[in-house]
Amino acid sequence: MQGCGMTSNLRVRLLLVVFLSLLTMACQKSETSTAPKTVADSAQTQVSEAWLDQSDARKGFIAAPTGQVKDSEGKVIWDFDAFKFIHGNAPATVNPSLWRQATLNNQIGLFKVSEGIWQLRGFDLANMTLIQGKTGWIVVDALTSQETSAAAMAFARIHLGNQKVSALIFTHSHVDHFGGALGVLSAQEVKSENIPVVAPTGFMEEATSENILMGPAMGRRAMYMYGSRLPKNERGLVDNGLGKAVAFGKMGILAPTITVTQDKQSLTLDGVQFVFHNASGTEAPSEFTFYLPEFKAYCGAEIMGHTLHNLYTLRGAKVRDATKWASVLNDSLRHVQNSEVVFNQHHWPVWGAANIQDFISKQRDAYQFIHDQTVRHINAGLNASEISELVKMPKALDEHLSVRGYYGTVRHNVKAVYQNYMGWFDAHPANLDPLPALEASERYVKLMGGEDKVVAAAKEAVAKSEHRWAAELLKHVVYVSPKNKEAKSLLAETFDHLGFASESSAWRNFYLTGSMELREGPPEKGMPRENLIDMLNQTPIERYLEAMAASLNASKADGKNLKINLVFSDTKQSYVLRIHNSVLHHAQKAPEKDANATLTLTQPFFLKMVLGQAGGKDLLLSDQTKIDGSTIDLASFFSMLDKAPGNFSIVTR
Repeated sequence: MQGCGMTSNLRVRLLLVVFLSLLTMACQKSETSTAPKTVADSAQTQVSEAWLDQSDARKGFIAAPTGQVKDSEGKVIWDFDAFKFIHGNAPATVNPSLWRQATLNNQIGLFKVSEGIWQLRGFDLANMTLIQGKTGWIVVDALTSQETSAAAMAFARIHLGNQKVSALIFTHSHVDHFGGALGVLSAQEVKSENIPVVAPTGFMEEATSENILMGPAMGRRAMYMYGSRLPKNERGLVDNGLGKAVAFGKMGILAPTITVTQDKQSLTLDGVQFVFHNASGTEAPSEFTFYLPEFKAYCGAEIMGHTLHNLYTLRGAKVRDATKWASVLNDSLRHVQNSEVVFNQHHWPVWGAANIQDFISKQRDAYQFIHDQTVRHINAGLNASEISELVKMPKALDEHLSVRGYYGTVRHNVKAVYQNYMGWFDAHPANLDPLPALEASERYVKLMGGEDKVVAAAKEAVAKSEHRWAAELLKHVVYVSPKNKEAKSLLAETFDHLGFASESSAWRNFYLTGSMELREGPPEKGMPRENLIDMLNQTPIERYLEAMAASLNASKADGKNLKINLVFSDTKQSYVLRIHNSVLHHAQKAPEKDANATLTLTQPFFLKMVLGQAGGKDLLLSDQTKIDGSTIDLASFFSMLDKAPGNFSIVTR
């Protein structure tokens, strides 16, 4: 009897497995059939009166700036009046939901968060927070550029009094939170007045490395993501989801004097107690949040805000861990239990214990939902593109405006989760070694009967509002024939439609910048790297040598064996560089006697070489350099290093 019972139990289990398998298949078919056909289908929404409630975004308003912020040469870095066109109902060229976010982010000025805490919003992409210490202000985050941070400090002093800076905190390693450091404090002030500069563990390495190794490519793609070339109007840049725009001015950095290394660490800065919590590996590789017991206030840095953030950022970066992000947000629910306000380094605060708990739990659940549902579909055999069509936020989250896709989106965050676990390969053998994009386009266009027929098919797709399909068709024609004016014009028009429909500011900016470049061509120059000189001065030499190795032209280096001593006369550092097997190796060590050449130079001159401000002639004639050994071999060495253009084409090949 016992044996029969076990057999019956096994049969029930088997039937249950079969039932669940059939149910999963049915659900997948149902979900596939309801997937949106176009970006507009999922993005366009109607804005209710509640959506336009600006009370929280304007709460504590003190004063608003006007006019422009200019650099030392008179170039406009920031224009406070540039987005005044954003008011009233959304125009036909902007997704109504994005227009709402743009309206809320348009609340620019100085705001009182609570007693002893203020924020300057709309002076840059991020916020600057001021916390009252015993002797001065503790400044949290220094914006992107020196010009805008200096303007923010000056504006605060006009309205709050001329206080000194008693401490500077960097919440994380992204440049819009530290690039303006020298507009807040000088290195001299930090040193002579012993002013604390506080940052999370790994800050300097992460802050400098991202801008050196991948700087040219990320900078080029940042032009697309942040819409830096777009006009500020209803057909161009209206917002960036996190804030209005990025201030591309002079960027610097200050090395931390205090590094927070523990998961939970208490510090007293200018008489104020801070309880720091490690949040590294979430929104940034190096990040923390903190609680202020005296103020009953919590700073969520950038792990929370009034938008869904990026698990993968479109400018290009390492994929972020959705489950860790959700876990840190879950921990934050405990950290804020005694808080009356949560302020973050983008957007406006959240007041009231119940609102705070709801706000953070919705953010937590959004990232966990995207992760879990992506993994569910991965295990059912779907690839990244298929899953991105299926995963939709549940109603309880979708109606919560702080997790709408104004910056990150569900669709591209799903692909980030897939990439994090499965990589680039979807397991289909045909995708194991596909043809390069240009060759594939040439064959597709030929197979479809030539350029004219493909353009005709694209016109038909546009007429049916099938803009995603039209873009796919026209992409191949423009790749094959970048001078085909009709194809480029139609693709630009298609990108306009997709951009105008996008709820995500980043998607809108990508589409509209692509459209601009189809009509006008790529920029003459890449992002101005000379603006980074103050940051580069703080960057370890090893980061530059890593970037140098990644610029070695393997074909030119094939079969070459060269050894170069690199000696810095001012810092007393020396490195041995060696090319072998088409790889450039470096080691910090004393000069070697058998080197082909020894180049002695100062660090400032080396930075000029890195920035392209000094060439071979300068190397030979400068009083900051000395060459021993073979000048020919040294010239041969530098001739093998490619210079990244920084303005490469994207929509054409």
